[in-house]
Amino acid sequence: MSTTKKNLLLLYDHPKESILSTRGPENVQFDVPNSYLNDEYKNISVQIANKFGEDASEKVTVNEISLPPFGEILSFPRDENFSLFIPRHRRLAGKLIDIFLGMRDVDELLSVAVFAREHVNPLLFNYAFSVALLHRPDTQDLDVPSVIQSFPDKYVDSKVFGRAREIATTIPETSRVPIEVPKDYTASDLEIEHRLAYFREDIGVNLHHWHWHLVYPIEGPLQIVDKNRRGELFYYMHQQIIARYNFERFCNQMKRVERFLDFDEPIKEAYFPKLDSLVASRNWPARVANQRLQNLRREVDQIYLDIDEMKRWRDRIFDAIHSGVVKGENRNDIILTENEGIDILGNLLESTILSVNRAYYGDLHNMGHTIVSYIHDPDARHLESFGVIGDSTTSMRDPWFYCWHAYMDDIFQNFKSTLPRYTVEQLDYPGITVESVQVETEGSPDNVFETFWQQSDVDLSRGMDFQPRGAILVRFTHLQHTNFSYKITVNNQTTENREGTCRIFLAPKYDERGNPWLFRDQKTMFIELDKFKVTLWKGSNTIFRRSIESSVTIPFEKTFRNVDAGRPAGGNALDQFNFCGCGWPQHMLLPKGSISPFECQLFVMISDYAGDKIEQSIEGQCNDAGSYCGIKDKLYPDRRSMGYPFDRQPRNGVDTLQQFLTPNMRVQDVSIRFSNRTEPPKARN
Repeated sequence: MSTTKKNLLLLYDHPKESILSTRGPENVQFDVPNSYLNDEYKNISVQIANKFGEDASEKVTVNEISLPPFGEILSFPRDENFSLFIPRHRRLAGKLIDIFLGMRDVDELLSVAVFAREHVNPLLFNYAFSVALLHRPDTQDLDVPSVIQSFPDKYVDSKVFGRAREIATTIPETSRVPIEVPKDYTASDLEIEHRLAYFREDIGVNLHHWHWHLVYPIEGPLQIVDKNRRGELFYYMHQQIIARYNFERFCNQMKRVERFLDFDEPIKEAYFPKLDSLVASRNWPARVANQRLQNLRREVDQIYLDIDEMKRWRDRIFDAIHSGVVKGENRNDIILTENEGIDILGNLLESTILSVNRAYYGDLHNMGHTIVSYIHDPDARHLESFGVIGDSTTSMRDPWFYCWHAYMDDIFQNFKSTLPRYTVEQLDYPGITVESVQVETEGSPDNVFETFWQQSDVDLSRGMDFQPRGAILVRFTHLQHTNFSYKITVNNQTTENREGTCRIFLAPKYDERGNPWLFRDQKTMFIELDKFKVTLWKGSNTIFRRSIESSVTIPFEKTFRNVDAGRPAGGNALDQFNFCGCGWPQHMLLPKGSISPFECQLFVMISDYAGDKIEQSIEGQCNDAGSYCGIKDKLYPDRRSMGYPFDRQPRNGVDTLQQFLTPNMRVQDVSIRFSNRTEPPKARN
């Protein structure tokens, strides 16, 4: 990799400091054209450069080029928060992404990025620059740092930063110990929703949501937005989040989340995030219980939105679902077909640039986030910024995220209920029988998953501006599980070897009342644990699969993405490392369970690979978390509808899971046993 390309990553360090300061562990200094600097630094740039240059190990010359017009991008204040849910913000992001993608080579990109870093809002710059690096052919082998490295304030208790500054100033780096973040710091047990704080506030879960939106931006050049089945993936990824959240609620003796239903009713969920915004130099605002939505009149954000408009968008979407037709921009009819309809609806509901008619169907999903994020100051009279629900990097912390996305999923499920039911022929794989399923967890009885608390350390020093350098470790506590494996016995009774797709899902065995499920309700509770291709020889086959191989998750190292450690040496492993940052965190693969083992049902299906396969080569491609993130620059790696076979209403006569089964499926009773112990951080190389 060229040195110039590596230098691009240094622009993520210390986002509010001038580019004239040294950056990176090797203290690299940029020699920047004076015309690229902010006015306050132009007259003193030599003095500042000399001051920092004493410690610099290397100087990098930034070429002065003819800069493209930045226009209104520069009018966005550098001390404001940035949100993909706000139309003006994402429009500016799309323009900046376009500028970065338009640079002819890496040297030009470095020049324009250095200028942008000095003049553009740091949050806007970080997002647009990350999207561009991820999608440019000449920078795809770079490791985009996790956003927690640049903006730790989005994820860590605000009390940490005072202690961090004290440590950085007074304690030598070799003597520093990690700052421990309390497991419970946003509420007490008087707040019932706080039982789920370990899930909502998990750093890895929130980083997954951030990275997914890097891979799948709402706006920008068409070639990076128009990815295969993008709208359907928006539906499925969020459907799985809601299924998982409800699973966690059951584990904590709580009922399913109440979906948002009425724009005129108060929002009973409160949230006090206990976060500082280091860029905006203000606390993230809280939301008290039982606040009501109001029309937005935010001139500073160019948002003028009536609640009645939200209702009209909702009604038009439901009308399209039940008529089976959406209206295009030219008032032409677009059929919501059995296979493509969900993709059309997903892009319409999220209001990406792929929406068939943004003007008519509106911006329901994004403006739902926005209107609640400003519920405390809808007309900006108090000059308040948005709450955490208004930022894709933090929105999953807020309990209302799940009420809103349960509502979004209800809209999608309305569409799914209009589709033809799967017949036995569409589900069965003739001649293939799943005879037994077993979960093996080290040190535990068969068919018992084990969960516990785990501590881990993350270095936040790159996001800590204007202070002595050196590692600042923060220790947080998160859910973890003991590694396990599946042992699946399959009988191929045909006369030839066969290929299939093994699909593994998990759901609670009983509903919140402790009653057996009706299948039409249980089907939306299944969370996908894995999906992989298998070869079935004639006769009996035993399939072994380890939990760390899941098609849903990525390992801890990829979730937190320290660009100075854990980086592949080269070749194919390095080529796709960046895209592999998208995925559900491995430590959250399993729900928490309970001390008295929580009863679940593990579902295994072998589907006919002839109906699953996509004709494409994925050699050398990142497909660690293909179920949620797809495969870079490729078609989604499964021809079936996402969530198959649980994505449609059951055929006539099917009221229970057992009645749904065909011979190529099997259900095994399992349990999740939670041990309320805390393991120390794992030793890492």
